[in-house]
Parts: sequence; structure tokens; C-alpha cells
Amino acid sequence: MDTGELLALYEQMALIRRTEKAAHDLFLQGLVKGTTHLAAGHEAIAVGASAALRDDDYVFATYRGHHHALARGATPEECLAELMSRATGLCGAKGGSMHLTKAATNMLGSYAIVGAHLPMAVGAAWSAKLRGTGQLAVAFFGDGATNIGAFHEALNLAAVWKLPVLFVCENNLYMEYTPIADVTAVPRPAADRASAYGIPGEVVDGNDVVSVLETVARLARRARAGEGPALLEAETYRHFGHSRTDPATYRPAEEVERWLKHDPLDIARGRLVEAGVPEETVTAADDRARTVVQQAVEAARNAPSPDPREAFTDVWADGGAAWRT
Repeated sequence: MDTGELLALYEQMALIRRTEKAAHDLFLQGLVKGTTHLAAGHEAIAVGASAALRDDDYVFATYRGHHHALARGATPEECLAELMSRATGLCGAKGGSMHLTKAATNMLGSYAIVGAHLPMAVGAAWSAKLRGTGQLAVAFFGDGATNIGAFHEALNLAAVWKLPVLFVCENNLYMEYTPIADVTAVPRPAADRASAYGIPGEVVDGNDVVSVLETVARLARRARAGEGPALLEAETYRHFGHSRTDPATYRPAEEVERWLKHDPLDIARGRLVEAGVPEETVTAADDRARTVVQQAVEAARNAPSPDPREAFTDVWADGGAAWRT
């Protein structure tokens, strides 16, 4: 990877981090309703994986999915406007924080039901295989989903049919408020389950964008070649609590400190400096990200509220509900 590519990845991660911080601040100002699940700390997984995928590949995420929507082409303005229930939001104010979706770029949704999207990714991969398109489906999920039945059903069927699908576990050590290690029989909740289905199971530093990109690219090539699915466990850590109501006081202080020193942005910045990129060039990338997000916040603040008449659109195929009566 040349330094220009790495700098672009760094800037995208910085953009996501600043968008997440803006979402947090807007909630404290009373401008974001409902709950939010921020992915600050997870940026390298979304950015690294997306950089390894084709534009027409399918991506499925969880309710902690802002970073995936942004990595797959959504803008900060679209995302923040959605969180603020504005008409210009990514889903026209119908999805909110937990359901960011951009079908035009094959980011096929964020799902609030734990594990529910894994069988959907299997279906998308099956469709791609039948049509011979060479497309890949990627399901991102948390460590808690590894103890959900849909996780095992999806892995089994994907392995039986040798489907072009990657299962990527964002293991941030906690399934909501419970340490995953306390309720799981194996040390690696995702990777250690792969052998039961005869598929590769790997672990990667989920805070190193280069490692994520290289690993996903290799597994993607394998899947496109007809060798079937793979399971990747990306180790990471969230900087905020589980949701906006969670102060995360259950996490040991020394653990938090250790992981905050292993920040995805710091790791990428260190790689850039080691490669000889001037510090001011990296700072300029940060400044560009800051400016974009500041402008997005203002645009979202000033955007109109949705027209109530739009509530029943995008529900039925003909765009309305008249047929029901």
C-alpha cells in the first residue's frame, strides 16, 4: 500500500470518528431522539474491509453501524440528518440511528435484532452465486451474536453451499454489558467456532486498518474463487458505552486505558509517520475531516422536517397503502 492510499484510509477513519462525536454532542443538545450505538473505536474494521471489497459487494451491519454506512458511501450529512429526523436523512427520517441503509451502494442495512442479518447475507451470497456475478456478501456483527442461533444456522448453510460470504465479528469484548468471555465456552467466540463448520476461522487486529484490509482482501479472493465462506474475528474496543444511556462503568479502568492507547487512528497515523509522510500532511487530513463534519452538522440542523405524508411510502411496492382498503 502506498502512502496516498493509507492517508485516504486515515482520513476516512477521521471522518467517521468526528461524525460519531458529532452524533454524541447533538444528542446531548437534545437534537437526536431515541437511542444511538456509537462505533467510535471500530473505524478500522469498516474502512479496512470496505477498501478490500468491490463497489457491488453486499454489506450488512448491526445497530452499531454508522461506520459501515459511511465507509460504503453515505455522507456525514445524510447520517446526521437521519439521526436528527430530517427529510434529508439517509432513510428520509424513517430509519434513525439503528437502521442506516444505502441500497444504492449495496449497504443493505443495519439491523437491531441481534444476528438476524446473518441469514440475509447468506441469501444475498446465494443470489450472487446463482447469477454468477462474482459478488461477495459480508455480514458484520458483534461478539454477542456468536451465541445466537442464527449465527450457527447461517454458517452451516453457507458452508454446505460454499457461498461467497464473509462473516466478520467485531469483538469488542462485551455483549452489551456482559463480558463475552463470561458466557462463552471458547476463548475466541467467533474464530473458535469456525472449525465446527469446516471453514477458515481467523483473528485480526481490528484496530489496524492495514491488517484488516489485507486479511479481508485475501479471504474475499478465496470466496470469489468458489472456495466458500470464512469467519474473521476482528479484535477491537468501543470508546463509548453500549448505547447513549450506558456510562460503561463495568469496564476495568486499566482495560479501558490499555485499549485507548491502541486507537485505530493513532495506529494509522504512526504508520504514516514511519513511512515518511510529514506530520502536517496528516494534520491537514484531520482538518479536512473536521470541516466536512462541521458543515454536515449545520446542514442537518437547517434541513426540513419530513412531510408526514411520506410515512406510508417505501413500505409497499406501489408506494402506498391504498390497496389495503
